[in-house]
Amino acid sequence: MPTLDPSKDKWQDVALGAAGPTCLVIRAWLEPVGDLDRFQPSGFPEIGHVIYDAPRGDGSKEKVCIVDSPASMANHLETVCMDGPTAGLHADLGGLPYVRCVTDLDAAASKEKRPSQVVVTTLTEGHRLASDYFLDGQIDPQWKAELKVTKEEKGKSGSVKEETIPAHWEGAGFRDRLRKEFGIKEVKKDKTYFIWPDTWWSIYRTIFSYDPNSLVHGVMFAKEQIKISRLLTAHLEAFGAARVGRSGVKFDRLGKTTSGQPIFAVDDETANTIVATFIIDLALLRSYGRDDKGLSAEQKRLLLDLAAWKIRRLLQSPFRFRSGCQLACTGIDWCDDTDGHVVPEAAKHKATELKEGIADSIKACKLEQPPTDVYYPSVGLFKVASDDDKKPTASTGSEDSAAKDDAEE
Repeated sequence: MPTLDPSKDKWQDVALGAAGPTCLVIRAWLEPVGDLDRFQPSGFPEIGHVIYDAPRGDGSKEKVCIVDSPASMANHLETVCMDGPTAGLHADLGGLPYVRCVTDLDAAASKEKRPSQVVVTTLTEGHRLASDYFLDGQIDPQWKAELKVTKEEKGKSGSVKEETIPAHWEGAGFRDRLRKEFGIKEVKKDKTYFIWPDTWWSIYRTIFSYDPNSLVHGVMFAKEQIKISRLLTAHLEAFGAARVGRSGVKFDRLGKTTSGQPIFAVDDETANTIVATFIIDLALLRSYGRDDKGLSAEQKRLLLDLAAWKIRRLLQSPFRFRSGCQLACTGIDWCDDTDGHVVPEAAKHKATELKEGIADSIKACKLEQPPTDVYYPSVGLFKVASDDDKKPTASTGSEDSAAKDDAEE
């Protein structure tokens, strides 16, 4: 029997205890909605769907199709946190911190209209808190009136020219604020940083204060050389898979395009079993805080409840992973490393049996606060530019920012 039973009250206390299991594995069995035989996995042009031969204990091999990668599953698990396409949080997550990139309400900045138009959030951006939309933005912007300045012309000693800086909103750089709150040491201007071992406690606390979700799914700040692994990893695979080829056609009824009437190939899959596997790294979660350093017990409990809430929310009703892949969960089961790494082979529970207390965890952490807004001027976001134009930055007069950080999504 597993040490953890997520269908019982207070299972989180065991999971977060010093002697708790290393990880919790939750498996979910799914079927296509409508009793369909076929479904559409993720795929790429010229590659298609990924099917591989998985070795089995008896020496045989089984065809396994990757329906969704860990990166794609992370996106799905973040989607369920949103209240539809309106960029607001689900009601269950009221008070949970996250960051929004906001811009001007009109094409130009206006003193009468404080920037409040939401562009993206840390729950919709693949890089989460480390996205350039936030790092290159400004925090707590204030209105700056038009200013005329006099500058010496380059190469012309004694010659000056007058320039006008238009009125605009301006605040402190969000990247600079994070670096200061992280407590990292700058070694080479805006390029190289040193992190003392004890600094990680500040990094965990800072990220949690702005966006706990970034600790659940992982985040990487490339310039600062800060990378935090996934606390929750998910896979979606189909076992006993077989490819089904079919065709599609596009009709041009007015004859105004050059495509004509193309016929194209479409691949679906069939499978004996479709299984989603969720792994919560409990050892990693416990390492985020110790004694009075790093995250508190209440904060770690919130991360665990948030991970469990995401899984239950994704599985408790049919979910559309893509247009041709809407799956419903038929049952779940779980195990931990005290079982000797024995992964469940059959469903024994319903998804709704997963117990979490996300609302109570948010209250326990005293997180009743609005999201953090980071301002990015509309002139930088929506300027019509050619391929040769340099990337715009949010801060007035700042240098061009570096290329987008590498990340798993």
